Amino acid sequence: MQIQTTPQDHHIARLAALAIGLHMVEAILPSPIPGVKPGIANIVTLFVLYRFDLTTAAWVSLLRVFAASLLLGQFLTPTFMLSLSGALTSLLMLVLASRLPRRWFGPVSLSVLAAFAHIAGQLLVVRLWLIPHVGVAYLVPVFATAALIFGLVNGLVVARLLASHDAAPRS
Repeated sequence: MQIQTTPQDHHIARLAALAIGLHMVEAILPSPIPGVKPGIANIVTLFVLYRFDLTTAAWVSLLRVFAASLLLGQFLTPTFMLSLSGALTSLLMLVLASRLPRRWFGPVSLSVLAAFAHIAGQLLVVRLWLIPHVGVAYLVPVFATAALIFGLVNGLVVARLLASHDAAPRS
């Protein structure tokens, strides 16, 4: 039995592979603050949300989390759980935010909202499971600042990619 695939399936697989590759690159980058990463793979997820739909963006995001954790040897570890919780909460935020008027909520604002949700999901897992202490709340300003900065930067990158993609001649 052969699985039938479409050109769109292949395109989505390439985008998921790109997100996985970016996740892998990010994993080897040094971080000045432990746990703070720019989330560059989320650029692909947001781009897919705009070019395809929310379901496809969710597939790309979750494939990235599972495949990267397997490749990095982190599957079912606390790091995997943090990555999965961040991805799920940011996807939930994108579900909610996709109902907002696109006229006022574009890629930059959606990226910032998703970044805040991502970090909130991770901090919730940290607080409830890894470090069940109220002191985790002291981390919120640091991670919220990082989420704001990286959410803005990633959103601007997505906005630029979408603009260049729209301006590209069609063949």
